[in-house]
Amino acid sequence: MRTSSFFSKASGFLRSHASSSKLLVLLSLSSAGSFVAYSDSQAETSTPNLDLAQKDPKKKRIVVLGTGWAGTSFLKDLDISSCDVQVVSPRNYFAFTPLLPSVTCGTVEARSIVEPVRNIVKKRNGEIRFWEAECLKIDAANNRVMCRSNIENLVGNREFSLEYDYLVVAVGAQVNTFNTPGVKENCYFLKEVEDAQKIRAGVIDCFEKAVLPGLSEEERRTNLHFVIVGGGPTGVEFAAELHDFFQEDLVKLYPMVKDLVKITMVQSGDHILNMFDERISSFAERKFQRDGIEVLTGCRVLDVSEKAITMKNKAKGETSSVPHGLVVWSTGVGPRPLVRDFMEQIGQEDISAIFKAADKDNSGTLTVKEFQDVIEDIVIRYPQVDLYLKSKHLMDVTDLLRDPEGRERDEVDIEGFKLALSHVDSQMKSLPATAQVAAQQGAYLSHCFNRMEQCAENPEGPRRFRSTGRHAFRPFQYKHFGQFAPLGGEQAAAELPGDWVSMGHSTQWLWYSVYASKQVSWRTRVLVVSDWTRRFIFGRDSSRI
Repeated sequence: MRTSSFFSKASGFLRSHASSSKLLVLLSLSSAGSFVAYSDSQAETSTPNLDLAQKDPKKKRIVVLGTGWAGTSFLKDLDISSCDVQVVSPRNYFAFTPLLPSVTCGTVEARSIVEPVRNIVKKRNGEIRFWEAECLKIDAANNRVMCRSNIENLVGNREFSLEYDYLVVAVGAQVNTFNTPGVKENCYFLKEVEDAQKIRAGVIDCFEKAVLPGLSEEERRTNLHFVIVGGGPTGVEFAAELHDFFQEDLVKLYPMVKDLVKITMVQSGDHILNMFDERISSFAERKFQRDGIEVLTGCRVLDVSEKAITMKNKAKGETSSVPHGLVVWSTGVGPRPLVRDFMEQIGQEDISAIFKAADKDNSGTLTVKEFQDVIEDIVIRYPQVDLYLKSKHLMDVTDLLRDPEGRERDEVDIEGFKLALSHVDSQMKSLPATAQVAAQQGAYLSHCFNRMEQCAENPEGPRRFRSTGRHAFRPFQYKHFGQFAPLGGEQAAAELPGDWVSMGHSTQWLWYSVYASKQVSWRTRVLVVSDWTRRFIFGRDSSRI
């Protein structure tokens, strides 16, 4: 089945490397984001390149790439009594990324939302070791990862490799620029802690430059025009934070330019927060209109230069160029080169194996009875099939085999089967690239590791279509607990399970309590709450440091 899920991309690798290893991909995140997988090496492996690589030769070696939401969640819940765990990441901390917009304006300090990885490791009695380095390449055929330290000014070799029995890939995603000219050179991003700190300094720079003597009013207006590209949760929250920062703090420090500040949000869709309930989207647009934040919907950015941003109104076909002081690009994420390379190594599965497994009489066609015999396993392994059936209110799985005109068919050939299941994929969206999804994926994977021996004896997953037997584990199932959208002015919107929607000041206090409780440690919890308290009493800090 053609699917964006990393499950399907593993099967080709399974077939070509069956004698050396078994690769079971457990879950994937978003259309291009981070994913978590493990590879169980059955081959004899050579001694790792690092002398410190393995404490106990009897223990299985687990290498974890990344210290984000998925990686940290995996480490916290993993039973490490029977495994030797090594963690590789270019950042020696975990960051509570939902609060990055708050860092951009000093509502919360950067150090308040990060927890050193070694603090997390220390709680496991030193049984997890951490290497601050970047993984450059995964050699899936030989169960090896090549890494390089980003520390350049000290003696010693920067490059090393690690061998593994199990590999957990949780490196996250990178900003998707859609190859728009000038974005990488002239835009700020909001993906990492360093990005938030750069934006904070950039905002202050815009105000300091605007109040210098000798500038014309037009130059001051240009310097104080802040453009946010992308109307998703991150872009909306940053726009709200920036507006509050100006209205509550900067207007007192820069009164001479208080009438020249402008915030513009550019969204390619028809509405901002279009992944939320329509009531929330409308509420956010009305609030931004009251706050003076300009929202340009139906616009696609064509080019970003050092001094102007060029966009096209999709409805009217008109192109315009708008001068700017600072542009924040927040339009989504894409795969990292490491992930793309790994996926190419593993290969792409088509539906031939599923069709062959179902076609018991080798007739070249699939009857309704043969399809019913495998559909249960298809639904378990590919949850999007079940979601599609429910969303289309289809009463029977055999409705998938209807022809393009909707007529029932007694049997279908491989091309018709491929068309039916490919249509399911094209209609279903991938999981959102959020912290909530990644954290659940990491916890799910650690649960699988903790039950590995039990599930090896009694597999609970769907049947294998390319070989005999069943998968050890059932695929990951995401459980949505709701989502928030802070809108500034001590107001927020929330969409919770059960079609429960809340907006206003009370929802903002719910946001405070949830985000405080979700901190990874009591240290960061206390720091974040103290930052919120400090902001209420003293305001935000406008120092450029």
